[in-house]
Amino acid sequence: MDVLKQREVWFVIGSQNLYGAETLRQVADHAQTVTDTLNRTAGLPLNIVLKPTGTTIDEITAIARDANHNNACVGVMVWMHTFSPAKMWIPALSQLDKPLLQFHTQFNRDLPWNDIDMDFMNLNQTAHGGREFGFMGARLRLPRTVVVGYWEDKGVHAKIARWMRVASAIDESRSLKIARFGDNMRHVAVTEGDKVEAQIRFGYQVNYHPVGDLVREISAVSVGDIDALLDEYEASYTLTDAVRVGGAHRESLYEAARQELGMRNFLTKGGFGAFTTTFEDLHGMHQLPGLASQRLMAAGFGFGAEGDWKTAALLRTLKVMGQGLPGGTSFMEDYTYHLEEGRNLVLGAHMLEVCPSIAAAKPVLDVQHLGIGKKAPPARLLFAAPAGTGYNASLIDMGNRFRLVVNKLDVVELPQKLPKLPVACALWDPKPNLEVGAEAWILAGAAHHSVFTQALDEEYLRIFADFLGIEFVLIDEQTTIPALKQALQWNEVYYKLCR
Repeated sequence: MDVLKQREVWFVIGSQNLYGAETLRQVADHAQTVTDTLNRTAGLPLNIVLKPTGTTIDEITAIARDANHNNACVGVMVWMHTFSPAKMWIPALSQLDKPLLQFHTQFNRDLPWNDIDMDFMNLNQTAHGGREFGFMGARLRLPRTVVVGYWEDKGVHAKIARWMRVASAIDESRSLKIARFGDNMRHVAVTEGDKVEAQIRFGYQVNYHPVGDLVREISAVSVGDIDALLDEYEASYTLTDAVRVGGAHRESLYEAARQELGMRNFLTKGGFGAFTTTFEDLHGMHQLPGLASQRLMAAGFGFGAEGDWKTAALLRTLKVMGQGLPGGTSFMEDYTYHLEEGRNLVLGAHMLEVCPSIAAAKPVLDVQHLGIGKKAPPARLLFAAPAGTGYNASLIDMGNRFRLVVNKLDVVELPQKLPKLPVACALWDPKPNLEVGAEAWILAGAAHHSVFTQALDEEYLRIFADFLGIEFVLIDEQTTIPALKQALQWNEVYYKLCR
């Protein structure tokens, strides 16, 4: 996955012709310096492209219109260097459909105390020019991100980088294709949802694809490609005796490699960024594609088990946001509890499909019996997630809106080995604690499936939700059940009135 290198952000500087040619020349020079410096030294994930200074309605509107139709542009940054009357921005902002960041900065860090005059004041008017622009954003009810601070500060760079990553993920989601191999697990509610509304809101294209079509692609994989992938497995993982050459389950590893190659080919040819499977529809497949799903997630594909297309889509979105950042992101499920007094913990896992991007150490590759699916024992990678801060995110359909529930986690090391557990896992203490965190998660209706990440924090997800107009619910150290219930009630009123 190399999504970020294909994208850019446009930078528009606001001014007006009132100040004359010399002031506009200085504005353009300052904007070029800021752009070049940020691109060179700020460590941003995307390149900033400076556009001509916006001084008239027509100039500004043309830039917004071009941004909408430029495939490389994923968002627009604006900086009011001088005062720029906000009515000039109405047509542009009314039609801009890409994420917007207002950069509230100033070229000079310090006031020139001994030399400051009205020429300096007229040139450096961000302090009130930005407020004029801010009013128009509020008046138009625009979702937007505001970053305040000096343009050379590292903290400012981090906020811009976060917004860039979210903007890239939003852009990618608008054309995200999700292959659904098989349907939803029978009678399960939370993995269902309105696919039409999801395409309207996010851009997600969720369509069914017969397992038979996938099996045909798997069957067409060549022996040479399988052997090459087996060599890659042996170089990347610690293989158990059962799957080494001559081992009792070597055949299952061979078939797992065939599945991975066939699935990758199917997804790549179709332009899919995410997929789902279900153990209730494996006709023609040798085994549940656990190893294939794990490795495809590690390559950047979104995945959801039992037909869970919302989690598959959200996982792909967060994979794009977190590309290149330390820490991994995976499909996850709250599986079972440790309820020792004073030490309540959640063991997260799934039948097989946990992404090795979250592994704390080199994964073990094994084949073991799986008492579900009625197929041959499947291959899987075994590992545990490292200690540190993490988050679980769940995207659910509330009928009249989508809700994104996020729970902050304290991921902990396993207190002892789990020699008989045949799946990858993570162990965490949900914030503020299991009693409140689990109750809040349940009251909010969040799913048993989630996206687990140690690469991103809640602000990425908040920006994502704000731009798309979906409800955002955070469960963290500050959460109390009475406050959460009240917030959910107020949200219910808001979405009935405003959506």
